[in-house]
Amino acid sequence: MITAKRIAAIGAVAGLAALGVTALPSQANAWWRGPAIGIGVWVPPVVIAPAPVYVPPPVYYAPPPAAYYPPPHRAWVPAHWENGYWVAGHWV
Repeated sequence: MITAKRIAAIGAVAGLAALGVTALPSQANAWWRGPAIGIGVWVPPVVIAPAPVYVPPPVYYAPPPAAYYPPPHRAWVPAHWENGYWVAGHWV
C-alpha cells in the first residue's frame, strides 16, 4: 500500500524535476516565445494596447515684423518760420 508520505515524496521529486526542466536555459533563436498548444504549434503573444492618440503639432506664432526690422529713423526739424507762423522744433 502507498502511504501519504510516499505520495508527498513522489510529488516533491516530480515538482523539483519540473522546476529544473523549466529553469534550463534554451536557445534564443526565435523572435518570440509564447505558450505551446499541442505539439509544435506556437501561439504568438497577444498585445493589447490603447488606440493611438492624434496630437496636433504645436502652433507657431511668428513675431510681428517690427521685431525683425528696426524702427525707421526720425529726423529732427529745427524751429523755423512757415507761411508766417512760427513752428517749434519737432521730430518727423
